[in-house]
Amino acid sequence: MTADSSTPSAADADASSDDATVSNVVLVTVDSLRADAVSPYDTARQSPVIDGLANSGTVFDRAFATGNWTPFSFPSILASEPVFARSGDIGVDESVTLAEVLSDAGIATGGFNAANGFLTDHWGYPDGFDEFEPFVTSVGSSVYSRYLAAHPTVEAWIQLATSPVRRLASKLRGDDDDRPFLDASRMFDVEDAAIGFVDDTDEPFFLWVHYMDTHTPYVPAPRYIREVSDGIVGTHRMLHAHTRTSLGLEVGERTLRELRTLYQATVRQVDASIGRLLDALTDAGVADDTAVLLAGDHGEEFQDHGHLAHYPKLYDELIHVPLVAEVPGLDGGRVDGHVGLDAIPPTVADLLGVDSAPEWHGESLLPALGGDDAPSESGDPNGDALPDDPVVSVTVRGEDVTQQPIPRSLSDGDLFVSARDDDWTYIENVDAGERELYHRPSDPTQQENLAVDPDAEARAVIDRLAPVVDDHAKLLRERGAAAAERGAATDDEVDEDLEARLEALGYK
Repeated sequence: MTADSSTPSAADADASSDDATVSNVVLVTVDSLRADAVSPYDTARQSPVIDGLANSGTVFDRAFATGNWTPFSFPSILASEPVFARSGDIGVDESVTLAEVLSDAGIATGGFNAANGFLTDHWGYPDGFDEFEPFVTSVGSSVYSRYLAAHPTVEAWIQLATSPVRRLASKLRGDDDDRPFLDASRMFDVEDAAIGFVDDTDEPFFLWVHYMDTHTPYVPAPRYIREVSDGIVGTHRMLHAHTRTSLGLEVGERTLRELRTLYQATVRQVDASIGRLLDALTDAGVADDTAVLLAGDHGEEFQDHGHLAHYPKLYDELIHVPLVAEVPGLDGGRVDGHVGLDAIPPTVADLLGVDSAPEWHGESLLPALGGDDAPSESGDPNGDALPDDPVVSVTVRGEDVTQQPIPRSLSDGDLFVSARDDDWTYIENVDAGERELYHRPSDPTQQENLAVDPDAEARAVIDRLAPVVDDHAKLLRERGAAAAERGAATDDEVDEDLEARLEALGYK
């Protein structure tokens, strides 16, 4: 696939920005980042760098992930297609990825993943990247390294014991205590690799970085715990919370508050790293023609529906994610209509003047990035520029909601599919025929299932969204059956380092 000069660039989307050009795109994805964890969606949060991107760019208020787990969401983010839709697998091995399309168009591509084992060559994610590093081997082969990676409570003890020494050393050096004792999240590995790519690459380029700090276990540097909490001592919160959760003790209000504090501290830690990456763009002289997109791959639950982390559910705490785009020359603003993360690949391609792959499911959001003031019938200024189709999300649940490992095929449990528009969430256990319906404006935490005894309005919504769910389930089953017939591999055994990293993330 080659670049198409007739494809509109970001500059063409706004007549007042004729001199603006986009030569490069940086896509930042943050694991387990729910929308209300960052200040553009909740002003009580502390994410000044992301807030800066939002203030000068576009915020999509209703952006939704296509799954509750990384392997269920990333086929849409990097290949614009649903999980299982290509080969019956959770990966993108047989998909047409964004990196492949851009690389074929002569654009330099770099991808750096902070050791999420599901975003590795085992599942096809390096395809199309000129430079790709998953940092999985950074877990280390020693017994000591593997033990610490899999035991966050022990790591928290080490953080506590070394914190006074590090703080004293930082004061003597005259700098900040930015770094945790162990870079378990691989944040600095990713940051350094990304900055090196920017420094060494001629334009145009596409850079993808994926942060893991906000994924369990939450082990931020102590300074960020203190920054988002109301006291000067922060690390003891990490110690207490990790000890109780690792021992399976009841999570009371105190522990839940501590976990939320730790989570927000990791958000602030990622925010600071993104700031250093943006500074690197400026230092390299490419900031003025580089678009930056930021998204969460899925959210995180804090007992919103009875659990922690991100088990197989499709409620907003796991599916509603931030999506922010800063494009040079475009005024931006806030977009109220619903969008799915499968819009990311065609949007990035559009920004770089490259044709989207015909296999992609999503549509470019470039028309919505210009801040068009002409309202749609719904009153949304950007509504005419957005797809009308509901956003569909998928999960697979085994016999128990907390069952591990993560399902890797449709045969690993019941298929759950949800469909969302601007106001409604419809969820169906397709195998069991169980239905849920929520009206988010009046029930933002999705507690009242209107499908139990639907009134006329609810019945009309079910009649509209249920066929969308049924069609999606049919598509996935047909593709899965076709893959099985041709003998496509769906669960090859992973190597030892990869298994160690998955175990460190809690996926045994």
